[in-house]
This record gives sequence, C-alpha cells and structure tokens, in this order.
Amino acid sequence: MSSTPIPGTWQIGDDPGRRQFVELKSGDQGFSLEGGGSLSNVTVAFETWGQLNYSATNAVLVLHALSGDSHAEGPSGPGHVSPGWWEALIGPGASIDTDEYFVVCPNVLGGCQGTTGPSSPAVDDAPYGSRFPVITIRDQVAVEVALADELGIGKWAAVIGGSMGAMRALEWSVGYPERVERAVVLAVSAAASAEQIALCSLQVRAIKSDSAYANGDYYFTGRSPISGLSVARGLGQLSYRTEHEFDVRFAREAQGEEAPLHGGRYAVESYLEYQGEKLTRRFDANTYVVLSEAMNHHDIGRGRGGIAEALNTVRARVTVAGIASDRLYPLGQQLEIARLLPGDQEVHVIESEFGHDGFLLETEAVGNVVRAALDQ
Repeated sequence: MSSTPIPGTWQIGDDPGRRQFVELKSGDQGFSLEGGGSLSNVTVAFETWGQLNYSATNAVLVLHALSGDSHAEGPSGPGHVSPGWWEALIGPGASIDTDEYFVVCPNVLGGCQGTTGPSSPAVDDAPYGSRFPVITIRDQVAVEVALADELGIGKWAAVIGGSMGAMRALEWSVGYPERVERAVVLAVSAAASAEQIALCSLQVRAIKSDSAYANGDYYFTGRSPISGLSVARGLGQLSYRTEHEFDVRFAREAQGEEAPLHGGRYAVESYLEYQGEKLTRRFDANTYVVLSEAMNHHDIGRGRGGIAEALNTVRARVTVAGIASDRLYPLGQQLEIARLLPGDQEVHVIESEFGHDGFLLETEAVGNVVRAALDQ
C-alpha cells in the first residue's frame, strides 16, 4: 500500500521511493546528544502504510537494522535499489496487517537515506563529514520520539525491530515506558558485548584505513572509501551468517573457472566481495562508521543502575525472539533479556541456517512471532 497522509505539519516529499520528510527541532539548543554534542535540527525520512485511526491507537513502529532504511515494504525502483527489507511481513492481511495498523518506518538518525547523517548539509550547507557528532541508540530514539509527537502518536500499539532496530525497541521500552504498549525484540543483546564491539571496531578500522576516507571529509575529493566499506561489509557478512551455510553453499569451490592456487578466488571470497560492492552502491561509508559506533555504545543499563534494574522498569508486553544459529547475537543474550524483564518471559527460538540474518530471511517464522505478539 502507498503512504497515507495524516494531519500534521510535515510534508510529503517528492523524493523517489514514496519517502516522506519532517523537519524536527528540539528547543533553542536543538537536539542535545548523549555524547555531549548537538544538532540544531534534524530531518527524518520515513514511510507509512495503512491508515491512522481517529484515536491514534493503532500505530506500529518498525525499526531497521544497520544497513536498512525506511523502505520496509514495497518494490525496488527509483530511490530504492531493492525491495522492502521486511516486505513479507507488512501489508493487507500480513503479520503486520495494514488493514488494521498504521505502520511507520523511519530512517535512523545518522543514516544516509534521507534522515540527517554525516552526508547531510550542516548549517554552512557543506556535508557534516568529520564534524558529525557522536550519537547513541538513545539519541536515535529521542529523534523517533519527536517524530511520533509530530505525527500525533502518543503511544505505539507496538514497537518492532531486529538487531540495531531491536536495540531501539528496547530503548523505547525502557526510556519511554508509557509510550509503548507492546514490543518485539529480535536477535539482540541488552548491551553490546566485547566481541560485538570488537567486530564493529574492525569494520570501522577497515573504512578509516582506506586512503580515500580523508578523515571522513571525502565528499569533495572526487573519491570515496568504497574499498574500505566493501571490506567492512565482508567482515559483517561473515558474522551475520553461519559456518554451516558457508560450507554447504561454497565449501572449497573455486569461483567459476578461476584457479585459487594461481591467483584466482574461492567462491566464498567472491560472495563476500559481491556483498561489499553491492552495499557501496547504496550506502555512505561515514554512516556505516557512525551507526557501528552507536551500536558499540548500546547499553540499556547505562546510567540506570545496570541492565537488570533498567529492564525491570519495562511496562510493555515484550516478545523476545532469537535465532538458534546466531553467532553475532547468540541466543543466551536473548535469554538474559527475557529473564530480567518483569513477569515470566519466554524466548521464541527461530531455527535457521542463516544465523543472525535469520531475522530478515525467515519471514514465515518471524512473521508468526510478530503476529502472535500483536494478537496478545
């Protein structure tokens, strides 16, 4: 379904992909950020499906992961090089039924698909580049709160996300408990672990070590750190999938007629190169850095007495789900979240050979979890 206008001060943009835009401001000083910086104003790109009811009680917030954007549902085309990343879950009669719910999916703060990020113009009309401030998951949610206010949504019927999107769903539930009726958190931890920080930091180093990176100010150089971004994506892809899947799909096979012993590539090497090159065609390297570092700062218990105390304040009905084969966010981390939430929580375990990416690829199983949560 196409985006449905609702009353408000925001405008429907003419940008390809049916994105809509709102200019947000937060006080005289703009948005004060957790790391000490600020942004004078923020533009948020978002897409909607369905119709907001008169009492504004049927709104569902869907939150994307690291390399996603507002295009959760819909075909590829101008403005979107691929179909919606959760297309099977959103629509009339789908798990998130747009005949019943008004679905909102914003591009995250720090993004590169219409929401203010490092490639956006600063007050001097030049891209922020290296001047873009440090942001956290809490800062991203603060912007989403301002967006909800602008749309006239006082309380979400549900906030749903996986991976980085689930970090924000948890942050919504802890930081704004009165504004979330239900939450679905998939494939996430309550705080970034040392290994998760290490993996993200290596990806950041790969980008920054590219000679074209220019300390983040590459927008006017005629070059872009596509090599570094491609390597970063390859590292990420390795952690998103599983050893078993790689063995089944690639084993030790050569790529086509290439001879690895004589300088050619193995098939798995070609796959990782392809995934990296594909991302460079639609994603900004600085955004990858900024969002990766925001994920490293993820800690639901920071300044709240620790994880246990923070999760104990949640009022929403939370559905926790994990992927059995996830080696990036192992199942034990979802079990910890469920154990520390109020009440007797269970973890819905999704079987998949795809590891962490199972929250995107196992659409039937994930859809069943989401539908059951909304039907509570």
